[in-house]
Amino acid sequence: MGLQGKKVVVLGGTSGIGLAAAQAAAREGADVVVASSSKAKVAAAVASLGARGSGQACDFGQEAQVRALFEQVGALDHLVYTAGESLVLGAAAELDLATVRQAFNTRLFGAMTAVKYAAPRIRAGGSVTLTHGIAGRRPQKGWTVGSSICGAMESYTRALAMDLAPIRVNAVSPGFVRTPLWANVPEAQREALFATVGAGLPVRHVGDADEIAETYLYLMKNTFSTGQTIIVDGGGVLV
Repeated sequence: MGLQGKKVVVLGGTSGIGLAAAQAAAREGADVVVASSSKAKVAAAVASLGARGSGQACDFGQEAQVRALFEQVGALDHLVYTAGESLVLGAAAELDLATVRQAFNTRLFGAMTAVKYAAPRIRAGGSVTLTHGIAGRRPQKGWTVGSSICGAMESYTRALAMDLAPIRVNAVSPGFVRTPLWANVPEAQREALFATVGAGLPVRHVGDADEIAETYLYLMKNTFSTGQTIIVDGGGVLV
């Protein structure tokens, strides 16, 4: 049930939760491949992973690039998909639909494309772990795009678990986590949000990427979990 010697591919593994998950898997002895659209971020992430790390740049919205990535990766044990752009927030009537489509393209259709080319290469006992968020269950005003993506990803996770069986498919649903995902929110506003949200949670703080990464490790190693979404939100859906 361990990750020693397993090959783990983390798409979006060069920043935030994805990087934390990649680093955690490497510490457990996995050979980790990371990919994102930024060559500079890939290089920095690989350096942080040490001898067990490798990676390459890939635009997950481009099917040909995703196909080439997995042709190079070859056989693997676990796929983790954490890729995503900054949050798209705003009133539904004022949203730029091109921006909305790009958000879906990266978060949902990018995951579908990755699974298409990774699944035939996943070895027995392997898994797919996707990512969405609690906005699908607890949306806030201005969150129609993010909430819709999260809802779609949760349904996709359940359906994919049946489609790919016996490959296990699960998802992690984080709450408020301090990551670069919030980079498009002005710093003062962002810190005020974290302070306010954290104070209102049962655990009294927002999450950090390393805490969420532990959930990916659990789902990769637990051979009796499939079709599930694990919420890691400090109790956010309760309050």
